[in-house]
Amino acid sequence: MTDLAAFLQQHREQHTIAAALTDTVATIAAACTDISAKVRLGALSGVLGAAGTGNIQGEEQKKLDVIANNILIDKLKLNSAVAGLASEEEDGFVACHEDGRYLVLFDPLDGSSNIDVNISIGTIFSVLEKPSGRLQTEHFLQAGKQQVAAGYVLYGPQTLLVLTFKHGVHLFTLNADNVFVYQNTSPQILEHTAEFAINMSNQRHWEAPVQQYIAELLAGETGVRGKNYNMRWVASMVAEVHRILMRGGVFLYPKDARDPNKPGKLRLMYEANPLALVVEQAGGAAHNGHQNMLDIQPTGLHQRVAVMLGSRAETEYLQKLHG
Repeated sequence: MTDLAAFLQQHREQHTIAAALTDTVATIAAACTDISAKVRLGALSGVLGAAGTGNIQGEEQKKLDVIANNILIDKLKLNSAVAGLASEEEDGFVACHEDGRYLVLFDPLDGSSNIDVNISIGTIFSVLEKPSGRLQTEHFLQAGKQQVAAGYVLYGPQTLLVLTFKHGVHLFTLNADNVFVYQNTSPQILEHTAEFAINMSNQRHWEAPVQQYIAELLAGETGVRGKNYNMRWVASMVAEVHRILMRGGVFLYPKDARDPNKPGKLRLMYEANPLALVVEQAGGAAHNGHQNMLDIQPTGLHQRVAVMLGSRAETEYLQKLHG
């Protein structure tokens, strides 16, 4: 069996990837190994419950949100290849090494509302090359297609690392010795699916194209789509995307009418972009209803966006409905 370190060395040589980049990803994986241990112990290590604080988005933080965020920051600050980092839990960016080559963005614990009920959660990460000059916010505001690596770690029945350097998607399992072991597989998202994931409780707030799309799916084999669909909803984006990666499907978190000033709920830089890159590298597609996700030019570190991703046939049909 090949472990993560051996895989990174081989992949680096095969695709002429900079050692500093694979070292940066190795640091992220090491941090996630520590986070996995905290998640696994749960109440036994006193990490469950609310932290009594809020993040920049005004959301209540869980204790594990804060712990995971600090673990990632502390580990990445020790890596000289990292020029700076940005987190969903931080107001602004964190400067690291002046001569560093890479910027790391992350959601330290996606799906944290599920922490206390023991449902799968995860860490999502994105790596960008740092432009020249003194580090500033604008350096992080690169379109998703500029990512040089991205992925996530899923803390579920197994702890899994899913990784792309834009040469396909690679899957690793954390073993009993806390080593990520390569599964020697390159997942591909099925082009067609009969599964969708959306929070149906928000239906009355959706825009017309999404209302039409979901109505067509619910009509089943007697409707225009001519087949029955199943709905899934975990309320953890990283878990939803992993299911789609493994067996196909489509995930939607569309814009709705509750706050006209917000184009969506999910964060472009910490969630949508890295997961869109994984999905595209596995043969799927991702967009916001109007524009391919990886083409969107960011305007802020905490920018929100509508997200529709997964099996290509469904996502392309959704985009056509939006016109």
